[in-house]
Parts: sequence; C-alpha cells; structure tokens
Amino acid sequence: MCGITSYCGNKQAIPILIEGLKRLEYRGYDSAGFAVIDNKKNIIVKSQGKVLKLEEKKAGKKIDSTFGIAHTRWATHGEPSEINAHPQTDCTKKISVVHNGIIENYLELKEELIKKDHKFVSETDTEVIAHLIEENFNEDLEDAVLKSIERLIGTFGIAVIHSDIDHKIVVAKRGSPIIIGVGENEFFAASDSNAISPFTKKMIYLRDDEMAVLNSDGYYIKNFKNEILEKEIETFDEVSFKTDKKGYEHFMLKEIFEQPETIENAFRGRIIENEGVSKLGGLIPVLDRLKSINKLIIVSCGTSYYAGLLGRYILENLTELNVECELASEFRYRRLKLDENIGVLAISQSGETADTLAAIKEAKRKGALLLGIVNVVGSSIAQITDAGVYNFAGPEIGVASTKIYTSQLVILTLMALLIGRYQGLSYYEGSQVICALKNIPDKVREILNDADKIKKIALKYSKYRDFLYIGRLYNYPTAMEGALKLKEISYIHAEGYPAGEMKHGPISLIDENFPTVAIAPDDSAIDKMISNIQQIKARKGKIISITNKDAKKVIDISNDSIIVPKTIPILQPILNIVPLQLFAYYIAKQRGCNIDKPRNLAKSVTVE
Repeated sequence: MCGITSYCGNKQAIPILIEGLKRLEYRGYDSAGFAVIDNKKNIIVKSQGKVLKLEEKKAGKKIDSTFGIAHTRWATHGEPSEINAHPQTDCTKKISVVHNGIIENYLELKEELIKKDHKFVSETDTEVIAHLIEENFNEDLEDAVLKSIERLIGTFGIAVIHSDIDHKIVVAKRGSPIIIGVGENEFFAASDSNAISPFTKKMIYLRDDEMAVLNSDGYYIKNFKNEILEKEIETFDEVSFKTDKKGYEHFMLKEIFEQPETIENAFRGRIIENEGVSKLGGLIPVLDRLKSINKLIIVSCGTSYYAGLLGRYILENLTELNVECELASEFRYRRLKLDENIGVLAISQSGETADTLAAIKEAKRKGALLLGIVNVVGSSIAQITDAGVYNFAGPEIGVASTKIYTSQLVILTLMALLIGRYQGLSYYEGSQVICALKNIPDKVREILNDADKIKKIALKYSKYRDFLYIGRLYNYPTAMEGALKLKEISYIHAEGYPAGEMKHGPISLIDENFPTVAIAPDDSAIDKMISNIQQIKARKGKIISITNKDAKKVIDISNDSIIVPKTIPILQPILNIVPLQLFAYYIAKQRGCNIDKPRNLAKSVTVE
C-alpha cells in the first residue's frame, strides 16, 4: 500500500500522474514512483521519500508519453528504499506493476518462479506479480493478468502496463480499492477518488474480483471469470477538494477546528424534533429488519474502535439491544454464532480498512445484517454492507483522526435514538437527546476558544516521556482515544485505561515523572474518579484533569485542569475529546514532529 494513480489519454501523462500522487500524499507513504511507455521503452522513475524528490529526479528528462501508472508506497514487505518502491518490474523490464495490499503466498510463488530462472531484485511481494505476468504473457496482457491473479492469495489493487502494448492499462482489485475515472477521450484509475477528481467527476467503483482495461478507444470492465460487465457511471461533485490548510499550520489543527461544522453535518436533516426521533435515510431499506434484531456487534479498528466502545454505552443506554464491540482484527478468528437476528456494524473513516472488511465478510457469510458508518462515498464497506450512514464530514487529511471520531459518535447516537424510539425510549427522553445534541457544536466552539489555555498546559508537559489516561463509564473510551492521539503524533508513550483498573497494575508506574490525564466530568462516576486521582497524588503523580466548572473537588486536587462545558452524560465524551486532541497537537508541535504524516502510519490501512 498506499496509493495508486493511472492515466491513459492524449495528454502528457507524467504531470497528471505527479498531480495524482500529490493528492494522495495525505495517506502517508515512504517512497514514490511512476512508469510510462515512450516509443516502446518502459521508463521507470522512483525515489525514496516525498513526491517532490520524484519530481526532481524526473526534471531534465525528455519523456513523451500519454499513458502510465504511478504509486506512493508505505512499506510492508521490505524496508523503504528506491529498489522496493513501486512500480516493480519483471526480468524483461517490459512489465510494470503498482500494487496496494498484501500477497500472502508470495514466498511460495517466488520460490516457484526462481526455479524457472526468474531473477528478483526487491524484497517486495509486489515483484512476484510482475514475474507471474511475465510467465503467463503471450502477447495478451489482459489474459496474462487474469491468469496471474488466479494464483494470488491475499488482497490487491493493481495497475499493469507492458512496453510492447501501446495505450493499454489493466487494473484489477480484490480487497483493495480501485476507482475508474471517465473523462473526455481520457481515462483514469486510482485507489482514491481524490487522485482523479481534478480531471473528472465521472467515476466507476470496481467491486472485488473485477478488472478494467483502459485504452485509447475507451474502457471496458470484466469480472475474473472474463465476463463483460455493464457498470453505471456515477457523478460525484463533492469528491473534489483542495489540499488547503486555510491558514492553519497543519491539517490536523484545521480539522480539530472544523468539528462544530462536521458535528452539525452529522445530524443536519437527520432529526425529527417534534417526534423525538432521528431520520437516517441510509437505513430505510433495512428498517424493518433493524427493528427485529436483538443483538448488535460493532466491529472497527483504532480510533473507530474507540468510537465503537463508546457507541456500545450509548446504544445500551437508549435501546434494548444487547451490544458488543469487537476489534475487527480479531473478530473473524473467533467461532462466531451469527444469524439474521444479529446486526454487525462496521465503523471506518476510509471504508477500506482491511481488518474491518474481513470482519464483515465473515459476518455476511453467516447471515447477519450488515451496517456501516463510513466517510468515503462508494468505498468497499459502503458497497458490501446492506445499509449504512455516511459522515458527510469532508475529507480528513491528517493521519490522526479527529473530526471523523466526533462525527462517528454523533451518528452512533442518532442510530441509538432511531432504534430506541421503536423500543422503550420515550418521546421525552428522545427529545432530551436531540436538544442536547443540537447544542454540542456551540459547546465545542467554547472549547476551541480556549485553545491558548490548553496550549499553555500542553507546553508545560511536553518534555515528559510517559502519560497515563484514565476515565470511567462513557469516558473510559475517551481515555483510550486521548492516549492514542498523543502517541500517534508525538511518539510519547501513553496508556489509556479504565480508571477502576489502575490499581490492578498501572499504578505501579506512577511517580513524579509520569503524569496522568484524568477525564473526570461531573457525572455519576465523579466520586470514584476523585478516589483514583487521590491515589495518584499520594504517589507524587501529577494530574491534568478534563472536567466541568462545578466539579470543584476535581479542580482542587489537580495540578492543572481543562474546563469543558457540561452536557448529558452520553454526549459529554464528544466535548471531552476536543481538548485532548489539542493537547496532543500542541505537544507534538513543540517536539517538532511531523503532525499530519506521523512516522510509520498510513491514513487508510488496506492491509491486515
């Protein structure tokens, strides 16, 4: 992984490919490269590091080509290097392949190909694909690709060109996104709509086990059984966006400050106030079935998993459902007892998270109702699930999720409200939730207005190497997410724990050099949180509390306090996470970290 873009038309390909790569940079990567055909010569340019270095390497080279493929790589097999960068090629150097995903049986295939005298130069699994295509090639690139992918076990989104075949690009996918762009006498393929949205708004989303062939005359789409498919072209006016920080120093900071608007976008047009209920159009097709389920299992990873953990509390509070939350990466390895009376809800920003996709495919096999919350229109999870809800939060460029997390929490609340009102939740209770939800954006604005105060506290603690984050009830997931934000972008060790578990191990770490962030709002768990804080203070630990102005006892025993407005308990975590996002941001900035593109992380995790 991480990003693919391709072009076939009548314009110079390299500027279009480079622009596409630049628009994929937000996903995170460690090397980049492109391959184009000029007068039947396969010209490959690669570099370790940023796309800018790739541009510099290309500078001065006279290349005339109107089709080609390009890639930004995030290392999986083999360290970041120019040799391991994509495109990868075969022994003849005529075939070029770019690839997202992981080929699980690549070692077996590599050994087989080595016995047939194929010479490998990289450490990548991708190079195996190029050599397989070479082995199967008999003047027909499309046929060679089909025969080769029959041998692949794992996930892939690939684009392939051959120097002997003019103006032809073959793309194929299984478990990793590929989108076709249809322009005026020009055609595109990419792993992300943003790479091609400056050039066309007409797009086709390939499904698993489908391939497309782009050439000078047009394009056609097949399945892996070699059957031609008719696919509808969709027009997406909203997919294009400018990678503009709007005056903010980093995308992450911009996205933190966008949250009043993205929270409003999450509930705008989705509440019926005079009925105390929500209206989610994406769930209408399965509403009758949704009413009949007795259990909901939430599957997700990373930040989305912490949203799911909090969603469990919200759903249990507002509905009669039995709710579980599972790490998607472990879900499919369990002996699952699923049926049509169980719903499985996948949460993912990108809609392409490999572990979450694997989880819902397993759930689909067992007959469960599949639901999704995703931010990317047309993504794989959106295609596979029976129904779902879009965030409509706009693209999130910063690798560390902020605005999508709070948007997910709003949508989970709306889903709980919808289901709950068909069960025991009263009109009055539903109206209370709606009233509180409508006030959340203004309360977030209050917190953002205090950003300078939060910054001062963050700078005070920026030299510490370890942090403990604790919370109870609804704020246990908040502690987990707050710790994740700090470790993601500042590279500081941070542990998130339910506060009641602190005395079962983590308290042994506490001393004057190990500060604790305590999420302690004025709620039913406040007395127990005060007890936890006192235990830490007794061991000379420093306390930074996230609390409300009326929680005087918490403020008095804390070294520093960040005051947030108060709302109903199930929505309080939306407010509590915002200062923790800012706290992590300002510490990372003080430490000189690459905030938008943290080391070793990618925005869309398309490998398991």
